[in-house]
Amino acid sequence: MSEKRKRRRGDRRDGVWLRDLDSMHQFSPYILRNRADSEAFIEETLDLTAVNAYLEQKNAENPEFRYTLFQVISTALLRTVVLRPRLNRFIAGRRNYQRTYLSLAFVAKKQFSDSGAESLLMLYFDEDLTLETVREKVYQEVYAVRSGSKLDNSTDVMDHLVRLPRFLLRIVGKLLWILDYYGRIPWSIIKEEPNYSTLFLSNLGSIKLNAAYHHLNNFGTNSLFVVIGEKGPLPYFDAEGHAEMRDSLKLGITLDERIADGYYYAKSIQLFKYLMQHPQLLEQPANMEVDYD
Repeated sequence: MSEKRKRRRGDRRDGVWLRDLDSMHQFSPYILRNRADSEAFIEETLDLTAVNAYLEQKNAENPEFRYTLFQVISTALLRTVVLRPRLNRFIAGRRNYQRTYLSLAFVAKKQFSDSGAESLLMLYFDEDLTLETVREKVYQEVYAVRSGSKLDNSTDVMDHLVRLPRFLLRIVGKLLWILDYYGRIPWSIIKEEPNYSTLFLSNLGSIKLNAAYHHLNNFGTNSLFVVIGEKGPLPYFDAEGHAEMRDSLKLGITLDERIADGYYYAKSIQLFKYLMQHPQLLEQPANMEVDYD
């Protein structure tokens, strides 16, 4: 995320050590040791009126490769991270880091059935991404996995590991934890492992599930997990108390409270919701500033 620079002592392959933070943020990882114990959960309701109209127009112009709600939400979240870069921080080995890349992780089912296999996908983006960029990458990666032309490397590695005896698996697991603590996990693992992503996005609405909360994991560095719920009509009230039903969905956001304060998170949510109300802005490069106050 930050400018390219030479790695210094204490930096990781995936992050720059933030040496100059205030004492509270430097000391908090020694008190709040685990990411999963430091979760903050935010639930938001999104009015989809503007997004639905936007998608209808875009898909009328290009019906073959349709724009989807998942792509719009992904782009809005990634642009929020670009413009609010503390969301791309993480804590590992009791230190605060700024992640050096921007990535999106999600699960793609090869077939919507009880026996349908799942693939873990990691997509990387530059800071000037647009809705078109996200749309193309999502289509390419999902098609490659479902057609069998690309392997899910993360799952492929685990398929080999689980063949080992349990005592060896325990040693491998312990070694991975030690390497993670000291920032020595190989890039070959980091680049394919969703637990090292900037944003882990779960589209539960696609399987008609309206759950909102998902925990963070202590292993890895992912500090922002978002769950998309099922779409449906909800009432909106005007000043006189009259209700209007609008297409909406619930969005659950779980994040590590140690990497930023409540005000920073509130402003970030405000920006994200503004982008969802003005989806045409997602055609701009993500690093272009947005006046949302």
